[in-house]
Amino acid sequence: MVINMKNMSKKYIIFTSIAILFLIIAFPTTYKIIKNYNNKSYIVVEKKIKEAAKKCYLEEKCTGDETTLKVLYENNYLDTIVNPVTKKIYDENLVIKKSENGFTVNVR
Repeated sequence: MVINMKNMSKKYIIFTSIAILFLIIAFPTTYKIIKNYNNKSYIVVEKKIKEAAKKCYLEEKCTGDETTLKVLYENNYLDTIVNPVTKKIYDENLVIKKSENGFTVNVR
């Protein structure tokens, strides 16, 4: 068996090119998928908190323009809320602000 070095060199270049193209496509795509998943997870947590705050205000257990997670926990509107990305429990002093447009909370 005689191995042709030119033929092996071409195969190596083709294989390397295909591998590089795969990586160029795979990394950005994976990054976008993970980023979108994390953003959607934060949106779900925000909605849970806002719904609990709205219910608290409608039942008049929360007053003023601001409330905290601690108040929502104490009045049994929420169970412990966990950051979906870091898996850490949110601080009880996280403020939920009430405005004319609804509620705002920063969970990121």
